[in-house]
Parts: sequence; C-alpha cells; structure tokens
Amino acid sequence: MRSPVPRLRVFRAAPTRAVVLVLHGGQEQSRRRAHRLRPAYLRMLPFALDLHRAGRRQGVAVWLLCNRYRGWNRPDLDPVADARWALAGIRLAHPGVPIALVGHSMGGRVALRVADEPDVVAVCALAPWTTEKDHVDQLAGKAVLIVHGASDQVTKPADSLAYAERARVAGVDVRRLELPDEGHSMLRRARVWTLLVRRFVLGALDPG
Repeated sequence: MRSPVPRLRVFRAAPTRAVVLVLHGGQEQSRRRAHRLRPAYLRMLPFALDLHRAGRRQGVAVWLLCNRYRGWNRPDLDPVADARWALAGIRLAHPGVPIALVGHSMGGRVALRVADEPDVVAVCALAPWTTEKDHVDQLAGKAVLIVHGASDQVTKPADSLAYAERARVAGVDVRRLELPDEGHSMLRRARVWTLLVRRFVLGALDPG
C-alpha cells in the first residue's frame, strides 16, 4: 500500500500577492489517515472561504492543508513535516510573497512551530495546543495572535496564556484574546472567531 501524502485545496487569487496557509487540528498520537470529511478539517473550511472572499481582490490566495495522519506523532511530528512541505510549495508557486499561518488546536501548535520558515510574517493560533516545552524564539519578527475560548476543555487556556507570556518576554509581538463562554469547537461565537481571523490576517499581510 502506498504511503499517504498531504493534500491541498487552493483558493486562488490573480495576481497572488500574499498567501494564507490554513492548518487543521488532530490528536496526540494516531497513524490513521486524515481526510477532508473529518470535523477537524471541516472546521477550518469556513475560515479559508472567508479569507478567500475577503482577500482575493487584494491578491490573497488561501491554501487549506489536509495532513497525512491525524496525530502529532512524536518524535516524527508528521503535521509539522506536512506544513513545511506545503510552505515549500507556496514558495515555489509564489516566490517572495508574504505568508500567514492560521491553525486550530494541533494546527495552532504546528503554525507556531513552523513560523521560522522563510516568508512567514504572521501566525494566528486558535485554541492552540501548547506546552511548556514549546519554543518561542522562532516567532521573533512575526505578528502573532492567539485566541482561546475560556471554557475550552480540550486545550487549556492557561497553557496558551503561559506560552504568550513567554513569547512576550522573548520580545515577540504577540496578542492574546480569551473569549468567554466559548469551547474548543469555536461554534458558539463562530462569527467572532471568523472576524478576528480575517482582520488580523489581512491586516498583517496588507498586500495592497
């Protein structure tokens, strides 16, 4: 049986002046295939569509990644490798354009991790899974927004707050917001999440 490969859905803009890479969530350990009918992927589709509608006239293309596997899978860190693969594809297709990363849950952790990639200028991490072992130095020089629901029972708001505080101490331009009465799925106040992502990402890219 062939090894799985990551897949991309691309919402194009012509000409392309900036790109957003959208990263879905997952779980700590799983070698089961990720696919585009799972909730983790589907939850990111509205963000990708909104960014496409709002940004395409300004030249913002949106790339939505579907990972090979569902898990983080230490020590291989499969979704990190998939994101770096997608970023290489973006740079090949659109050399030198600014790139913003948007990720939810595990995808938020991936987005924060791969901020060291060339041309990445902004990271938006939604309810990110973070730990005290995650580095922050790679965020230097990037615009960073972390948003967490106060009632999240899957990833801990206190952990992302501690991560943001460590990043600030390191000199990172990071903003963190906590939404009351909101859980991990980001569905109770979906319009607020969408608006926050749109304003932050398009403002950070400023393709005009």
